[in-house]
Amino acid sequence: MKNQAIRSVSDFNNELKLKGFNVFQIEADGNAVRMYSRKDFYKICLTTGKSIIHYADRSFEAEGTVLFFGNPHIPYSWETLSTIYVGYTCLFSEGFFGASDRSESLQHSPLFKIGGTPILKITEGQREFLNTIFRKMIEEQKADYAYKDDLMRNYINLIIHEALKLQPSENYDQHKNASSRITSVFMELLERQFPIESPDQPLQLKTAQDYASHLSIHVNYLNRAVKEVTGKPTTAHITERIISEAKALLQHTDWSIAEIAYSLGFEYPTYFNNYFKRITGNTPTSFRP
Repeated sequence: MKNQAIRSVSDFNNELKLKGFNVFQIEADGNAVRMYSRKDFYKICLTTGKSIIHYADRSFEAEGTVLFFGNPHIPYSWETLSTIYVGYTCLFSEGFFGASDRSESLQHSPLFKIGGTPILKITEGQREFLNTIFRKMIEEQKADYAYKDDLMRNYINLIIHEALKLQPSENYDQHKNASSRITSVFMELLERQFPIESPDQPLQLKTAQDYASHLSIHVNYLNRAVKEVTGKPTTAHITERIISEAKALLQHTDWSIAEIAYSLGFEYPTYFNNYFKRITGNTPTSFRP
């Protein structure tokens, strides 16, 4: 029975990667859902139960039915407190949703952006309506309709527009230690940039300003928080992680110095050489096996 559960999770992940979306009922797959904590897909959850949701530098205590919008670029975690926890989840990639020319950028949506309102309190009447949409999505997901992807995008858009009509939940609490929370958010985002798997997919966030912009906070706020909690500037953490990745790429890949430089966000190999030597005291070539 255990092996069967493992195979189903693997099948689920492969299917999600292929299609770019997946919808499932939480109570129908309760044991496996905890393993679907994927952070590379957008997530819409309609859940009934008691939980605490930590989202960026805020926390939310949820009891009853809520509609949650998760952004893979914003660290969040979910603590389930009740023994009975039911609902639906829809996962989809930005590429899948953005295939429609009329789709708004998810990064700028008030539901998905970090300063937005990702959690909405749902009444019983709204829950029934949204349950119907999710059930239709699950039903259509199994069908062979030629325009199924378009239909799924329409359902996702319908949920988003229904949510935009609702008032955001006001049960947010600033983290007791805001500096600690925003620092953990920054550190998780930093780690998510690595490992670099291909020279064709270079590092996206390279400076403290990049991270601050990504988190929709002022760079001075980020710098103060990180320095207060860790004792080191934001740039020091970024530099250390880039140098660590550079050493790994130099020692364990056959990429050229130019490819490694580009993958780490350097426009020219000479910039990377100078940066690496200034930090380590050695040239990149000296780290090659």
